Amino acid sequence: MSSTRLCALAAAVAGAGFFVATPALAEPSPALDRFSLSVGAFNADPTFNASLNTPFGRLDPGDLKGSDVTMPRITADILLGDSQGLSLDYYRFKRDYGTGFANSFAIGPTSITALGNVNLDLKLEFAKFAYKWWIGSGNTVLGLGAGVAYYRASLDSNALAGVNGATATFSQRDSDDAFAPLLEIGVRHAITPDLRLFADASGVRKGGSGLHGHIYNAALGVEWFPVKNVGLVLSYGVSEIDLKRDIDSISSTARLKVRLQGPSAFLKARF
Repeated sequence: MSSTRLCALAAAVAGAGFFVATPALAEPSPALDRFSLSVGAFNADPTFNASLNTPFGRLDPGDLKGSDVTMPRITADILLGDSQGLSLDYYRFKRDYGTGFANSFAIGPTSITALGNVNLDLKLEFAKFAYKWWIGSGNTVLGLGAGVAYYRASLDSNALAGVNGATATFSQRDSDDAFAPLLEIGVRHAITPDLRLFADASGVRKGGSGLHGHIYNAALGVEWFPVKNVGLVLSYGVSEIDLKRDIDSISSTARLKVRLQGPSAFLKARF
């Protein structure tokens, strides 16, 4: 799912938001907007782990850490009536890793030791779309949501290894995408109509064969509107992606685990 398609979806959501915001509706809680669109970036400190099955055995380089990475992020919210709405969130992560490894494993009665270097090129896209119910009408509201999440993960692996004195190489590409059910919970509090606090958490769990696992997201933040319809959103969030794939060949990815944590900043328009 490309960022262009997500922008088109956000625009469609915006059109729906304007359509339903008729004068007959009562004023919502000051913690909510009829429609809002936020565009910004997620600056994350990533920790990454991938366990691979290679022609020489299982490769597990352990947790890898790199420098911070900044990812584009888009969110949108629509209020339908006074207590229900829709929400959209999208971000994309890309990072290259290089590391050395030392693995010992057995093939039949023979023990093999491999030493070398591996380069891992990871790309991850995540999008969620949820229907929300807002409980409360004062300055503080509680939101419960259910929807669907889409994720795509691809991993390119290249390694040069010395195996018991002989040189060996392997190169492989693993890519999967899936849809999965999503649950959300959130709290909004308006200190004033132009200064608001929020907390959000969501979880995705995909079972069955093929690609499966979980994705969790949580964030705390503040919104400030120096002018009526345009504001700044600052938040701190944590995302954990833990995906596994049933091994059906010797070159399949066994596990992919990514933890992202750090601040996000958005320019937000509300109506």
